[in-house]
Amino acid sequence: MKDAKKPDLNAPRFRPSVLGTLNKSVISLLRDKIHGLDKLTDAEIKNIVLTFNELLWNTVLENRDGVELPEHVGNLFIGTCKPKIRKNVDFKKSQDYLKVIQHRNWESDDYLAKIFYTNHETRYRFKNYEVWGFQGSRRFKRTLGKVYPENWKLYVQVDHTLQVSKLFRKNSYRLMKEDENIKNLESYDELAID
Repeated sequence: MKDAKKPDLNAPRFRPSVLGTLNKSVISLLRDKIHGLDKLTDAEIKNIVLTFNELLWNTVLENRDGVELPEHVGNLFIGTCKPKIRKNVDFKKSQDYLKVIQHRNWESDDYLAKIFYTNHETRYRFKNYEVWGFQGSRRFKRTLGKVYPENWKLYVQVDHTLQVSKLFRKNSYRLMKEDENIKNLESYDELAID
């Protein structure tokens, strides 16, 4: 086992600049696009957007196959992956024992949860779709971290060599066929002659 070095606590830190997405310009664009928002205050609009986002990520956590985002922007789902080959060091324990100690996901049999976003299989293509991305909110990622170890086998297992869009296409086709079979069974009448 390798020896660990103590970090220099007085060294300069790098903090990336963070921009809020719900600023005045976005709220004014929402007011222009959606009729009736001019009667609401900025705080109420922000609260509506945050509540919708929370409902969306709760649905993603509960639904194995994910959700399709509004306006056909893309699909969002949780996947189970094997960890990368590189080391995942637990710095707190390494500092305590002066040895390099790695995080091991014993609760989930060494699998990790990842939030996947894809817009390759959307109904309508839009300009510059390949540069779109998704960054989960802090509350979404923390809730996923709490929920995932309890039912990690529920989520889709994703191979790191497979394209996410192909995986999503295969699952959506399977779901479509299951729904079609259920509808056929409900409307089936064995005594009817065609």
